[in-house]
Amino acid sequence: MVWSLRFHGVGNASAVELGSPMATLERDGAPWLTIDCGGEGLTAYQAHYGQMPHALFVTHTHLDHIAGFERLFVANYFDEARRGRVRLYVPASVVPLLHQRVGDYPNALAEGGANFWDAFQVIPVGAAFWHDGVRLEVFPTRHHWPETAFGLRLRGSVVWTGDTRPIPETLAKFADAGEQVAHDCALHGNPSHSGIDDLEREYPRELLDRCVLYHYASRGDGEALAARGYRVAHPGETLALSEPAMPRLETQ
Repeated sequence: MVWSLRFHGVGNASAVELGSPMATLERDGAPWLTIDCGGEGLTAYQAHYGQMPHALFVTHTHLDHIAGFERLFVANYFDEARRGRVRLYVPASVVPLLHQRVGDYPNALAEGGANFWDAFQVIPVGAAFWHDGVRLEVFPTRHHWPETAFGLRLRGSVVWTGDTRPIPETLAKFADAGEQVAHDCALHGNPSHSGIDDLEREYPRELLDRCVLYHYASRGDGEALAARGYRVAHPGETLALSEPAMPRLETQ
């Protein structure tokens, strides 16, 4: 079984030419689990796969990560084969925030008769969850406020940090099995996001060598990060992954 990670967008909220930060875990070339649902990212997803996502994990509720949900609602609700069947894994503390951002608008349809969440199968998650027989781990990150932003780990394969400041203690636990680490990193950090100087100060060399950087501010900044010897993700790029190092249950 072949696993990969496809980057739909890699820029920060202002770098629209790089797309909103969003990616899909692929299994044997098919979309398996999508991370976040930004506007530009969803457009890139559709352009590549010719369909809408069938399963998603939400890291947090800033609009560059969830702005595609209105389009996804329409696509799901008006398709009987998809309505209520698209799995949406959301960290439990993020559920009310997501509802406030995208679900709590009077009348999801102008004519009434529909709730926003009718279009999805919402699954609140804690420290771990199962998707299609595979276990994934969830961990908190450092982005604005505690318990509002989370990362994702497929053990032995990949870690997706989501938006975060450096989290060395967390990654010592959740990236300890040789995973490639897709990490929030710009050329210059700020109170919300990591800069390359932050990562060089706080992470061991071995971890830095496994990092693939995304959520940077411009193509020029991406080139500058690459010139410093780091692997930088680009829109549409696919990252080959190792087989997850955990038992997989066969689904019926």
